[in-house]
Amino acid sequence: MKERVTLTIESDIIKQIDNSVDGYNVKNRSHAVELLLLRALGTNTVKKGLILAGGKGTRFKPITDEIPKPMIPLQGKPIIQHTIDLMKKFGIRDIYISLGYKAEKFKEYFGDGSKFGVKITYLEEDEPLGTAGPLKLAKQYLTETFVMCNADELKDIDLIDMYLFHKENNAKATIALTTVNDPSAYGVAKMQGNKILEFIEKPKDPPSNLINAGLYILEPEVIDMVGEGFCMIEKEIFPKIAEEKRLFGYHFTGQWYDTGNLERYAKALKEWKGLKK
Repeated sequence: MKERVTLTIESDIIKQIDNSVDGYNVKNRSHAVELLLLRALGTNTVKKGLILAGGKGTRFKPITDEIPKPMIPLQGKPIIQHTIDLMKKFGIRDIYISLGYKAEKFKEYFGDGSKFGVKITYLEEDEPLGTAGPLKLAKQYLTETFVMCNADELKDIDLIDMYLFHKENNAKATIALTTVNDPSAYGVAKMQGNKILEFIEKPKDPPSNLINAGLYILEPEVIDMVGEGFCMIEKEIFPKIAEEKRLFGYHFTGQWYDTGNLERYAKALKEWKGLKK
């Protein structure tokens, strides 16, 4: 619930606040002040994150015969470390990484996470669990609103603003959406306002150019929707949440790079500018 307050602030500070308003990521002066307070206080924001890193990266063979795909270096650090940096930037210090293929490579590099300023807990998949199955492994830890994302994409998203959007809409799941020139190779969102009605996989006639960016804010009750064993959140869980009208799309304008194949990896290697300060 929001309350109206009256503040007396120096005009120079107001000018700085107003300069941050772009009408899209920061909608108005009130929104700008709320974001600044959330960042300063560090309260009422998401605190835990789950990274999915269990895949074999078959499209990167023979490189992935030796190293798991999320551990492939990009601009001086493993791809997955860029995601850990994103979480750390927004105050997420408790990070859970779901592992399968060559799990030891992650553990050798990151350890308990302390030298990277975070706490890492590893969740090991005895068999491939897809993009939703690992939630069951994390159930005991994820008892409040949390972030979940893929390990093999580069994203520069304001997680505080996305969290606010999630809570304001009483969402059960909020999906980060980005824009690409050719969405036909991805899952494309069919929208009604901010609500996601469905995702259409690799459509010949896309309903929009908004695609799933591979990062979600989820409520813990989503975990109870996941069955045992292999489960895909995109195909088996999100459609059910959409039926409840509690699946929302957060369109962000920051950088996003998919490193799904060698061509896309080369593009990211060249163009990724790092996280915005």
